[in-house]
Amino acid sequence: MSPRLAGLGLGAVVLAADQVSKFFVLHNAVLADGGFLSVLPVLNFVLVWNTGITFGLFGGMGAKIVIAAIAAVVIAALVTWLWRERSWFKCLPIGAIAGGAVGNVADRLHHGAVVDFIQAHLGPYSFYVFNVGDSAIVCGVGVLMLESLLRRDTGGDRKAA
Repeated sequence: MSPRLAGLGLGAVVLAADQVSKFFVLHNAVLADGGFLSVLPVLNFVLVWNTGITFGLFGGMGAKIVIAAIAAVVIAALVTWLWRERSWFKCLPIGAIAGGAVGNVADRLHHGAVVDFIQAHLGPYSFYVFNVGDSAIVCGVGVLMLESLLRRDTGGDRKAA
């Protein structure tokens, strides 16, 4: 299997896991009624509707179509990058990012907001509430950043200090 097809496959798996997990959250009576489920001492499931972008930014502007359109352009750029790439170490994270982004765009278009439900906390200190797609996006970006930092200079345009 080519790295490109593997990246597309991983994107499809991320999208499926994201949408299936959100389906179960939306159809859980406890969460739908504003409650929460304690999964681990540092992890809860709680339903949050994110009408904005990352961390809820621009949520009050009512710009779901604009945000979805911008995300669609980003997804198209990711798929183009994926199709031109030949490296496994880049294709897989690009696919994961694209799959997570597609899941969030689907939510925005279907529900008017992104379904977030994973809440990490430490005692009374709560961190951001996110979803499976968000996790894939963050992990994919992290792998691409790591790859960029660890890449050896192949005689390209960088000079040794």
